[in-house]
Amino acid sequence: MSEKPGRFNAKAAQDAAKGEDPAQGAAAAALLARIWPGGLPEPGRPVLLAGPTASGKSALALALARAQGRAVVNADALQVYGMWRVLTARPSPADHAAAPHLLYGHVGFADYSVGHWLHDLEQVLAAHPDPVITGGTGLYFTALTEGLAPIPPIPPQWRAESAARLATGGVAALAADLDRATAARIDCANPARVQRAWEVLRATGRGLAAWQADTPPPRLPRAACAERLVLMPGRDWLAARIDSRFDAMLAQGALDEVRAVLPDWEVAIDGAPDGTAPWARAIGAAELVAHLRGQMSLAEARDAATLATRRYAKRQRTWMRNRLSTWRRVAPE
Repeated sequence: MSEKPGRFNAKAAQDAAKGEDPAQGAAAAALLARIWPGGLPEPGRPVLLAGPTASGKSALALALARAQGRAVVNADALQVYGMWRVLTARPSPADHAAAPHLLYGHVGFADYSVGHWLHDLEQVLAAHPDPVITGGTGLYFTALTEGLAPIPPIPPQWRAESAARLATGGVAALAADLDRATAARIDCANPARVQRAWEVLRATGRGLAAWQADTPPPRLPRAACAERLVLMPGRDWLAARIDSRFDAMLAQGALDEVRAVLPDWEVAIDGAPDGTAPWARAIGAAELVAHLRGQMSLAEARDAATLATRRYAKRQRTWMRNRLSTWRRVAPE
C-alpha cells in the first residue's frame, strides 16, 4: 500500500536530503521530522520558508522538496546572480540534481528588482504550483504575500545622485530627507532601503509609504499557502555557523569567484561607493576585493566578512520577528 500524500516519509527525506554534506542532510531530515511529526504540509499549495543567512533553509527546503516531489524556488536577492555560486551559498550541483531548483544564478550583472522576481516567479508557479519558496530576502516575501506597490522605474540620474549623497553624507543624510510616514515605516539603518526610499520620493514626488498604500492584492495570500515557516536560530548557534560557513566558502573557491569579477568591479563600482551595484552587495565580496588589491590580509578579510555577515543576520532576525510575526517560527538547532 502506498503512503498517503502529505505523510512524513523518513527514509525518503533522509535519502533526499543527502548532498555534498551528509551531516547537513541528516540534520535537515531530522528537522523535517520535528517540524511535521504527524504529516508533511498539504500537497498542491506552496510552502514559504524564510530565515536569516546560514540558518539551514536550503537543506530543509531540499529535504521537503524530495519528500513531496516539490521544486525549490529561490527568494534571495543575491542568489539570483550567476557569478556568486560559492559566496552566496547557492545550492550545489548535487542539490540541483536531487530536485528542481529555480531562479538561482539566472541573472548576469544587470539590476534585478523584486518586480523582476515576481514576474519570473509567476512563470515558475504556472509550471510548479506547489514549490518550496525559500530565502532570506524579506522584501521578496512581503511582496509575494502582501502585494507590491506600483512604483514606476526610477530614472538613472536620481540613482546617481542618491549614490553620491550616500558616499558623502552617509545613510543619515538620505534618511533626513525622507517624508515622516516613510521614515517611520522602513529600517533607516539599512542603506539600501533608505536609498530606495529617497529615490522614490525624489523621482515621483510621493513618499514610499504613500505608494505602498496603493498596493494591489498579493499573489500568495495566507490561504494560498500550505505553510509559512520562518527559521529562528539562537544567536550563538547562528554565529558559529556563519564563521564555519565562510571558512568553507574560502576552501571552495570564493576568492576565485571574486577574482573573476574584478574587471567588472573596477568598471561598475570604483566610480561610486563600493557595493552600489546590486550584484556587488554580496557579503564578503568587498572584503575579498580589498584583499586582492593588497589592502588587507586574507585573515583580516575573513574576519571582516564574518562580522558583516553576523550583523546582517541580526538585522534579518529583527526584521523577520517584526514583519513575519504571523508565520510559524521554528528553532533549527
